[in-house]
Amino acid sequence: MQKIILTVTNDLTYDQRMHRICDSLVKAGYDVELVGRLRAQSRPLAARAFHQTRLYCRFEKGKAFYLEYQIRLFFYLLQSRFQALCAIDLDTILPVWIAGRLKGAMLLYDAHEYFSEVPEVIRRPAIRRVWEGVAWWCIPRMDKCYTVGPALAGIFSARYGKPFEVIRNLPLARPDLFSAKPPSRPLFFYQGALNEGRGLEALLEVMPSFPHATLWLAGEGDLSHTLRDKVRKLGLESQVRFLGFIQPADLPTLTRKATLGFNLLENAGLSYYYSLANKAFDYIQAGIPAVHMDFPEYRRLQEEYGVFHLVPDLKRETLVGAIKKLLVDKAYYESLRENCRHAAEELVWEKEEKRLLEIYKMG
Repeated sequence: MQKIILTVTNDLTYDQRMHRICDSLVKAGYDVELVGRLRAQSRPLAARAFHQTRLYCRFEKGKAFYLEYQIRLFFYLLQSRFQALCAIDLDTILPVWIAGRLKGAMLLYDAHEYFSEVPEVIRRPAIRRVWEGVAWWCIPRMDKCYTVGPALAGIFSARYGKPFEVIRNLPLARPDLFSAKPPSRPLFFYQGALNEGRGLEALLEVMPSFPHATLWLAGEGDLSHTLRDKVRKLGLESQVRFLGFIQPADLPTLTRKATLGFNLLENAGLSYYYSLANKAFDYIQAGIPAVHMDFPEYRRLQEEYGVFHLVPDLKRETLVGAIKKLLVDKAYYESLRENCRHAAEELVWEKEEKRLLEIYKMG
């Protein structure tokens, strides 16, 4: 049985995309291992069909963490058996490339984002140059590459002279979880990291305009404490609920309870501008109309399926107007829900995985 190792820098627990990819590879007959990191607050891993390994690092973040993890991952791979390696994003590609070349393995690159264009990297020019150097060296030398959306695939292919396939981050089909009807009191829902550039501060600032609405934030991140402080300063304790980290298996049942979903990325770099977040498809699968930024990938989906309400910016009046439109115009809201119902039949992982398995074919 051919062995594939896929590498990430997270602790594996909440990575729905990687769980789906690994499950699909196992069903196709591969021996699969997903390697990530063990953190102080890491929860026990749920049993899965594939092997899971977490590498302990003394450092939790910053340059020290990345350097330590690269070294630990390289030596782990050096002592492992495999026929193929897949690096998830630039922060694991260098040890994967070196170990893979030393062992004659097939090398794959899965770009979840435009790593050197995320806000945390853009504002650090020296760090950005390092990651761009890693990208220029490694990506053209990988055997196969794929990413999450057509826009990024086009950019990467042109930039690195390497064809990129598209594997979208689609959910498993769950028609049983399609929302029966919106709740009587408006419930706004955001799932994902509570990090900078996600428009969460702007979302909190519009909540006083909707005193009868509740906002659920599912996830944690760099802004966890900052956002909680902002809730207290705005007096929104009765309206905003922080759900913390949610197990992927539990997320759909929460999503379907919402009235509206939100995905409000700031235009703070090409990674966000050309993103195609999994939450967009999760909202569709649950039948939840959602407010998204008018960025290329969301515009593309809107033109094809008509499932979103797009906004051009994060100004208070823009967001308030969008939310009021969705809450007041019942016919418009129901038309989005009906479009979600049809789109949910097509935008599912069961169809997307066929293209994934073509990429992973060896020989």
